[in-house]
This record gives sequence, structure tokens and C-alpha cells, in this order.
Amino acid sequence: MGRKTKRIPNLEQVLLTDIGNKGKAVGRHNERVVFVTGGVPGDIVDIQVTKKRRSFLEGKVVNIHEYSIDRVDHQCDYFGVCGGCKWQNLSYDKQLEYKEKEVRENLKKIGHVIPGTFHPIIGSKKQYLYRNKLEFSFTDNKWLTQAELESEVQFTERRGAGFHIPGFWDKVLDIDECHLQPEPSNAIRNFVRDWAIERDLPFFHARSQEGWLRTMLIRVSSTGEVLVVIQFKTELENERIALMDAMAEKFPEITSLQYVINMKQNDTIYDQDIIAYKGQDFIEEAMPKYSGDGELRFKIGPKSFYQTNPDQAYELYKVALDMANIQPEELVFDLYTGTGTIALFMAEKAREVVGIELIPEAIEDAKLNAKNNGIKNATFYAGDMKHVFTEAFVKKHGKPDVLITDPPRDGMHGDVVALLLDLEVPRMIYVSCNSATQARDLGLLSEKYEVKQSTAVDMFPQTHHIENVVELVLKA
Repeated sequence: MGRKTKRIPNLEQVLLTDIGNKGKAVGRHNERVVFVTGGVPGDIVDIQVTKKRRSFLEGKVVNIHEYSIDRVDHQCDYFGVCGGCKWQNLSYDKQLEYKEKEVRENLKKIGHVIPGTFHPIIGSKKQYLYRNKLEFSFTDNKWLTQAELESEVQFTERRGAGFHIPGFWDKVLDIDECHLQPEPSNAIRNFVRDWAIERDLPFFHARSQEGWLRTMLIRVSSTGEVLVVIQFKTELENERIALMDAMAEKFPEITSLQYVINMKQNDTIYDQDIIAYKGQDFIEEAMPKYSGDGELRFKIGPKSFYQTNPDQAYELYKVALDMANIQPEELVFDLYTGTGTIALFMAEKAREVVGIELIPEAIEDAKLNAKNNGIKNATFYAGDMKHVFTEAFVKKHGKPDVLITDPPRDGMHGDVVALLLDLEVPRMIYVSCNSATQARDLGLLSEKYEVKQSTAVDMFPQTHHIENVVELVLKA
């Protein structure tokens, strides 16, 4: 018989004073740091401890004695249960303040660098309905909230569609309204869920790997186009055709309706054949040119990477291009180029832009985007960065005058950092979605580079995530 875990008593009347790791509020109890879910700095709360370590505790708010002046009412009915938008109870001005503080502290404490100029953070005009992409999961055993469990309602229908519960890979919260993506996102998801339930069709069960309806991807663009991809676990041809036809009839605004039969144990579709059922196999996103003369248009497919907040992506790229100060005769390298959005945005200023990206499909999109926009001074290469971006590659294309790098959350590979130090590019712009790994890389690059300026751009309101752009200049 296993040993019973002794429950830790609640901590009473703890003053929360700051924001810490992963956006959690921070307090102290008997000189020990407490990271708290559901709290706002300035709250005085009771905390149920969920994790105990030698140097810190973790817990969640179970009672609030005094509300912070920075606390606001959350907009979403699923706040506190859904894994997203965890800062809805914190005023937006304070969200920006804590994000900017995180960037400053990471650069100083992790990278041991202090930029010559810290520009004010650029907030998002839209605090909700800003995402152009969401992915939903179907389940035959939806998550029941504590309030539902304590109610007298008998939940005989357990099929649903929504988001995974944090920390539970097989648990899905059924959603009626999400405030992140504009319509027809909610209408499409709810229609598909209800249509399938009415016909008693099987939803996916993550543990048994059985069922039919698996996931749904919805993209909406600033051009008014809508892309939907339904992922099925198995092929039920008659039912699939009936569903796709019903969607096409109900939502004529869907310009690209696609599906995939994925029999694997994971949901990723990057290695799957996706079939266009109605319309073209992509939608287009538009972005104003830096010069203000016209716009760039980008082909976006189910597998394409594109910034999920398009309005703020434009602000982010403007910051990067301002810092880069590219001259007409200069050669620019764009590492981790994705579908070439930053490279093509900068092409109007440069003699030539060379982009490198791991995912071959993204590079094909980048080439097509260059062609469709009439851009002839941008070339793109696919492959692992540490294998493509080498001394031989630089010898072939020439040493860049400016280098842009926008790596994934893990930051740059050590071999890439080493080559950058050897290469001694005069100016570099480092765009990052993780200021901690950015700070680590900046610390390594500080051997030869000075960080001239830094600007944070908020791409994800209501969350603790933040993008940051810095300019590095080769030391004299």
C-alpha cells in the first residue's frame, strides 16, 4: 500500500508583490518564495499549495481578502480552467509593464548585457480577437469543471471541441466562445461539434486512439479569407463528405476547406498529405510595405508559419527594419526565415536578401511569395541552420552587411553563435519570442558585439509571452 501524501495546509493572507516564472504572481511565506496561479500583484490571498520545494512553493488562489488595484474582470467564461489568456485579470497597462520588466531583467541577469537604449514596449491595439490561427481538439470525454462536478446536472453527453487542459495531454475543455480569434471561428467550431453530435458520430479518444473527429485548424486573414482543415483519425467517406458539404453550405466564406486522414498517434500534420476539398489549398495574408507604397501578400497554407498576430507582426518588422538601417548596396542574411516574411519585408531596402529555414515547405512558400510579389533580390535555402549556414555558404554568397536572426524559443545553436563570432558581421538584429534564450545568446555574442538598443513588442495580450528585438553592432 502506497504512502499517503500529507496535505500542506493553506497559506493565509499572503501579499502578492510581483510577477515571476511563466507569468505567475509572486509572494513570500516564511521567507520562502511562492509562485501563485490566479493572483495579481497587490492581492492579499489564501493559497492552496500544490508543489513544495526546498527554495520555493507553488500554489493557486483559493480566497481573496483584498483585491489589487490592478485587478480587472476577466472577459472569458473559461478563465482559470483553459490554459490560455492567464493574464485576463491583470490590467493591460500592467501587463505591458511586467513584460518590459522581464525583458530588462533577463538581458541583465542572464546575458549580463545592458542595451544603450531601452525603447518603450509597443502594445497591441487589439487585446482580444487578434489571432489569425487557432487549433481545436475534439474529444469523446470532455473535461468537467469543478462547478459542473458539484452541480446536480447529469452530463450524459461528453463529446466536445476546444483546448487541452494544462498538464493533461488527453483532457479537452469544451468551448462555446473563445475571444482570441474573430468570427467565423466560434461559429465553425460549434457547428462541426453540434452537427457530429446530432448524428451520433464518434469523437476522438486520446488514450485509446479511437474515434473519428480529431482536430480542426482555422486560419482567418486580413484579406477576409478563411482556411479550415479537419483532421480525421479514420476514413468514414460518406460521413466525411456529408460534413464537408454541410460546412461549405453553412459557411460560404470558407475559401479553403481541407481535410487530412491521420492514423498516427500524434496530431502533427506536417508529415501528412492534406487534401483540398473545396477552394484553393491556401489563403493570402496582406501586409503594408515598409515604404507605405502598396502591400506584400503572403501565401499561407495549413503547414505555413506566419505570425499569429498580423497587426503586431507589422509593428515588429518595422522595428527590426528601423534598427537594421539597411542601405541600397547592402547584402542581408535572414536566419530562421520561415516563409520569408521578414526577408521580403526588408528586400525593398537591400541589394540582396538571403534566407535560410529548416522546413522545406516554408521555403517553397517563401520562394512563391517572392515571385508573387515581384521580388527578385531574395533567395531562399532549406536545411538545418547549423549545416546550411557555414563558412562555405558565406564564401559562396558573400559576407553579409546586416544579419537578421529570428530563432525558435530555444534560441540559436551553439555552432551558429560560434560562426557569427568568427564572421564579424557589422550589424545584427536579433528577434526573439523568448528573452531568456535571447539573453543567453547575447551574453555569448557580447565578446565581440555591443547591444545598442532593445524594443519589446507585445504579440500576445492576456499572456506573459513577449517578443523582443535588439540591435548588435560589432565593437571597434
